[in-house]
Amino acid sequence: PLPAGTVTTKQAWRWTFAQIGIGFLVWLCLPLLAKIIALLALPLVAAYPFMKRITWFPQVWLGMTFNWAVLVAYAAKTGTVSVPLFILYLGLIFWTVGYDTIYACQDIEDDAMVGIKSTARKFGGRMKLGVSLTYAVFIFLGLFATHLAILNRIGFTNSKGILIHVGAYPNWVFLLLWAIPTLIAANICLKFNPTSRETALKLFKRNWLVAMTLIFGFLIATRYAWTAF
Repeated sequence: PLPAGTVTTKQAWRWTFAQIGIGFLVWLCLPLLAKIIALLALPLVAAYPFMKRITWFPQVWLGMTFNWAVLVAYAAKTGTVSVPLFILYLGLIFWTVGYDTIYACQDIEDDAMVGIKSTARKFGGRMKLGVSLTYAVFIFLGLFATHLAILNRIGFTNSKGILIHVGAYPNWVFLLLWAIPTLIAANICLKFNPTSRETALKLFKRNWLVAMTLIFGFLIATRYAWTAF
């Protein structure tokens, strides 16, 4: 918008400070651990605009930055962090690499002209394979993280901290949680055509379905976890 002249520099600064102000108010409401984790995201955000000049994998940095909110949200809700959380975070990074590589296909010629690096350019003729692998790793790590999280919470204690029940969480629940997102991700990979800009944009936008079905699945699984025993 700035180079195109549709937004002035003054308007851009106003918008920037409006977002910073809202973000600061949200930050004030967070518990201490979540506050600290949120602040650690600032170097990631500040460095991202330069990554396309530095590395062939700016999408990895983008994934680290985008998905940092998962760490903040988890810490805000639970007051702690966990191994399954970091595994899920890593999986989400791979997902971001996948969908942003698809998005980058639209600009691959322009990027090459001005010397901007991206995974789309790096993968080259193996782009479809590269994208498919990132989605596969995302699904695998997500399944693994969910499984570990479930194992960590099958023991329940009463108000005095005495273990009152240990149950076996049914495997089909967490498998079902990932079933629909996996099918949508597989469909995206199968239909991906690196040479078609229209297809790339369409499939990039389809990732919102992966996100929404995954969120819905987590809500259902969490509800079941609290009532199953």
